[in-house]
Amino acid sequence: MNTELPLIAVIIPALNEEASLPQVLADLPWQQLEEVVVVDNGSSDRTATVARDCGAIVLSELRRGYGWACLAGIAYLKDKQSDSRPGIVVFLDADYSDYPDDLEDVIRPIVDAGYDLVIGSRTKRAESGALLPHARFGNRLATGLIRVLYGFTYTDLGPFRAIRFPELLSLDMKDQTYGWTVEMQIKAIRLGLRITEVPVRYRRRIGQSKVSGTIKGTLLAGYKILWTVFRYARRSV
Repeated sequence: MNTELPLIAVIIPALNEEASLPQVLADLPWQQLEEVVVVDNGSSDRTATVARDCGAIVLSELRRGYGWACLAGIAYLKDKQSDSRPGIVVFLDADYSDYPDDLEDVIRPIVDAGYDLVIGSRTKRAESGALLPHARFGNRLATGLIRVLYGFTYTDLGPFRAIRFPELLSLDMKDQTYGWTVEMQIKAIRLGLRITEVPVRYRRRIGQSKVSGTIKGTLLAGYKILWTVFRYARRSV
């Protein structure tokens, strides 16, 4: 662990990712991390076993939903003694579409420049075919609406992100499914957090996406993201 860095924890929601998860965990810069928390979201395969074998803390969250898994990871970290809580929390997917070794780039604006939230933007460094056309369209639509309604320019709703833990708790995250990432980004704007983006690499995932890989998942995610964007435009902080 680099003593010059704040404590860093990684939360990885995972659902049936036994094939990809070992590669994700192998590529993380473990020497800089306090702990890696894999939240098994009701997998029917060996996701929990392979995560544990690779050195991760494994939590079980049987309520299906990306948000539920993230909330379980946050609750675990919040329950720790104050002196062992992380200073920074990184969220990362389990499908090996992100490059875990880009983590240093994602946390650098927090460590070196005082930012509170850093979004890893996939839009400029995604390999061909990694971001499907409907995912690109949905990103442009959602980020365009955020720019109009909230006055802040994002380029992506990518899941690879880092945030100071106290600020994460101040967001009082609620979403249990597909609206998680956009809820965080909107609440961060409304609470005046210092936000930036960094470009991250992105590749075709291992296996089929539970969201963009199916028509049902795409429609549900798109509806929930847009609902979340408009929901917070009508509410006070």
